[in-house]
Amino acid sequence: MELRQIGWIETCYQEKFGAPRQSGVVPEAWGKVKFCEDYQDPNLLRGLDGFSHLWLIFEFHKASSVNNKALVRPPRLGGNEKLGVFATRSPFRPNSLGLSVVEIDHIELSTDAGPVIHVKGVDLVDGTPIYDIKPYIPYCDAVPEAQGGFVTGAPELMPVVWSCDLEDVKLRRLIEQTLAVDPRPAYHDEDGREYGCRIDRYNVRWLVADGSIEILSCAIV
Repeated sequence: MELRQIGWIETCYQEKFGAPRQSGVVPEAWGKVKFCEDYQDPNLLRGLDGFSHLWLIFEFHKASSVNNKALVRPPRLGGNEKLGVFATRSPFRPNSLGLSVVEIDHIELSTDAGPVIHVKGVDLVDGTPIYDIKPYIPYCDAVPEAQGGFVTGAPELMPVVWSCDLEDVKLRRLIEQTLAVDPRPAYHDEDGREYGCRIDRYNVRWLVADGSIEILSCAIV
């Protein structure tokens, strides 16, 4: 089967580090699904405005699928235990395909670049190729009694404190929600180490101290 890229997504995350590991955990994380020229017919989206969420089928374009190993180290297990790649959501997969459910904020059917779907709760890096979208249907897609294996619940949120000023309230929420889930690699758990990641148009510098995230600076890139 030949996969045809139908579009891509612009997001608030310019790099892998800092992007959420799952969709929905950062509600303010925005994205804009845009379409390749062959898929800019607004009729392709007719009826989509009746749904609140959609599935994105995408490519982990920042992760190589070459020489994949059968076992990976999930961050949820602290990076210390190996599991089979098909028992995880690791981006290092045979076909580098991912699946995320996102909330539809609004849809623009006519722009200079064709239709644009504005979404929230993304976990994708800016420029991620999109191969398909499908509406989320609650009665069959939501399984309340499902078992989550080694994933026992939503990640615990860390308190976030500011040591710098940022007046944009919405952007402050985005940065706080992104850092509260602790994007550090599982093997980096020491206090005092400074990190940086690009969120929206800012380079955010931060560290962990006494169980809290301290934001040191936010500079426009």
